[in-house]
Amino acid sequence: MTTWLITGINSGIGREMATQLLDRGDRVAGTIRRTGSVDDLVEAYQGRLWTFDLDVTDLGAVRKVVNAAFAELGRIDVVVSNAGYGLFGAAEEVSDEQGQHQIATNLLGSIQVIRAALPHLRRQGGGRIIQMSSVAGLAAHPGASLYHAGKWGIEGFVEALAGEVAPFGIGVTLVEPGGARTAFAGSSLRLGEPMSAYDGTPAAFVRAVAAGNVPLPGDPAEIAARVVASAGQNPAPLRLVLGRDSYEGATNALRARLAQISADN
Repeated sequence: MTTWLITGINSGIGREMATQLLDRGDRVAGTIRRTGSVDDLVEAYQGRLWTFDLDVTDLGAVRKVVNAAFAELGRIDVVVSNAGYGLFGAAEEVSDEQGQHQIATNLLGSIQVIRAALPHLRRQGGGRIIQMSSVAGLAAHPGASLYHAGKWGIEGFVEALAGEVAPFGIGVTLVEPGGARTAFAGSSLRLGEPMSAYDGTPAAFVRAVAAGNVPLPGDPAEIAARVVASAGQNPAPLRLVLGRDSYEGATNALRARLAQISADN
């Protein structure tokens, strides 16, 4: 039996992951934003699911909750930093408050979850950290500049972190799925205020994504299963690029970046 700590289990891939783990007999400590959002899971898996209310933008609360989870469950084998949301809009369409909250959640909140877990993982002699990212951490698209800022930031943090914690037996993985049929385009998505100046420009494409007019091929259950399976890989994969759209988007972006560097220098 493996013990997991997962942030953001009230919906989407986080909830799917928690359900699959509980189905196979693991223990899960999960954080939620809405009290009562996983009461059905608590009832179904009595004694193996612990929940904690948490807003990851409250860095002090993050540390308290992570400490409490380790105190309650003892050893935690896998920490999954999953809480986050999308923010679409060209840079000037996004308000100051929206931009600050996006970075506070997707970047600083994710970093704090990991930082709070590190002392426990070191003391217990190792473990696994899984950071949910996105192909948006590798390939940038006009119309989502603040969202990309958070994703590219967490990618750099985790890549450096992997080398820092490897001597302590801690494996680190970035998960980079493509578009998935979750609440991302609904309750997990925020939008800037559209400006007519951007109508018909590349930045306007994300409006179609937000409206649900662009099909998202990824299956949340399959993504969750791949993430769960990756925790058993040794050594830990640094990057788990999930979905054909993600793989093609990432590799095309990296080739284009190399070509641009060569052309510009």
